[in-house]
Amino acid sequence: MLEPTLAPPIVHAPAALRATIMSVTTELPEGRLTSADLAPTLGVSEDWILSRTGIRERRQAAPDERLSDYAARAGATALTAAGVDAADLDLVLVATLSQDEVTPNTAPLVAHALGAERAGAFDVGAACTAFLSGLAVGAAQIESGRSELVLLVGADFVTRIVDYTDKRSAPLFADAAGAVVLGPGGGELGAIGPLVLGADGSKRDAIYAPLEDRKIRMDGTEVFKHAVARMSEVTLDAVARAGLTLEEIDLFVYHQANARITRALGERLGLASERVVDCIEMLGNASAATLPVALASAQRDGRLRPGARVLISAFGAGFTWGGGVVEWGSGRG
Repeated sequence: MLEPTLAPPIVHAPAALRATIMSVTTELPEGRLTSADLAPTLGVSEDWILSRTGIRERRQAAPDERLSDYAARAGATALTAAGVDAADLDLVLVATLSQDEVTPNTAPLVAHALGAERAGAFDVGAACTAFLSGLAVGAAQIESGRSELVLLVGADFVTRIVDYTDKRSAPLFADAAGAVVLGPGGGELGAIGPLVLGADGSKRDAIYAPLEDRKIRMDGTEVFKHAVARMSEVTLDAVARAGLTLEEIDLFVYHQANARITRALGERLGLASERVVDCIEMLGNASAATLPVALASAQRDGRLRPGARVLISAFGAGFTWGGGVVEWGSGRG
């Protein structure tokens, strides 16, 4: 069993200032790119793709669809589920690496589309860790008293920056959007616990997309090794900071990067498969959208229930990574 690499003092926000996730929803493209369809283009078989990624099909937006529209629709359904009016939002955050234009960011467009006229709005760029990074920002805003209600969207159309001649990376990526509303928590409302973030810029070349062609390049072996190591470490760190043990966590929700990574994490940490969310087979890796998509999937299948202690973790280009513990409250949409 792995042990935490450090044991910092555990600092919790006062109960009156704890933040919570009030709802979680998704917005998925109708388009589907199956591994059977993709295999001939890459010169491999469907079984080859399945054995290396665990992905049978991935969602794909149409060429004329805009990421900001999907982000706005995900945000609208999250607000409805939480019973929150857009006009009452203090902050809109969009986690993405594939916004529609170089500028403006997606978040101001989403805020405008929703009618969040008094909210600040900005994008969070930390690749596949961006949603978790946005969660840390939104929770901190609430805990500091600077915001009361925050909309956080994870949205990526990664298929638009995929090199479909590269069999190492092309089978992985997909398009999706998911959103959560953050607000004051504690007690039966649940609470977001300690969130741990990390980075190592020395590994920049392991996953990158140059400006010249905006296509993803990836060293799969290097990414696999570091993703498993970092998410394992941050899982133990986050659980320890929450004053808990692995056995006290009900559900583990990891970034849906690759089914082999998810399985390796479970094996390394000694987790039963039913405690680990794995929904990548029919959805693919949609970068910053995978955590809300995975949370929504677990909610639909009944594993994400009121009172559950949930470990969430992600790893992405940069390298960036993070983890945290969330106490799931009642009344989620």
